[in-house]
Amino acid sequence: MRPERLYLTDIVDAADAVARFLRGVDESAIMQDELRQSAVLQKLIVMEEAAARLPCAFCETHSEIPWPDIVAFRNIAVHEYFAVDWRIVWVTATQEVPLL
Repeated sequence: MRPERLYLTDIVDAADAVARFLRGVDESAIMQDELRQSAVLQKLIVMEEAAARLPCAFCETHSEIPWPDIVAFRNIAVHEYFAVDWRIVWVTATQEVPLL
């Protein structure tokens, strides 16, 4: 198993990428940009996959972060791709990712 610091680095790196991908872009623009949507969603999946692999003890110590919600979002993004609500992705990417 990888050390938790590497999973945390994966999360931070993916969050930074999301910020870069969305710099200067508003919600209406991303709704029309399939390439940017795919890039943002892929980085969110990376973040969520890394979060799912963090040790339970770490998550319990940092319970201020909604780890189960992060993992649940990943499950929707991966297993129900055609049901992805891009407005939720936008809110997640622009409001929740920066807080994480």
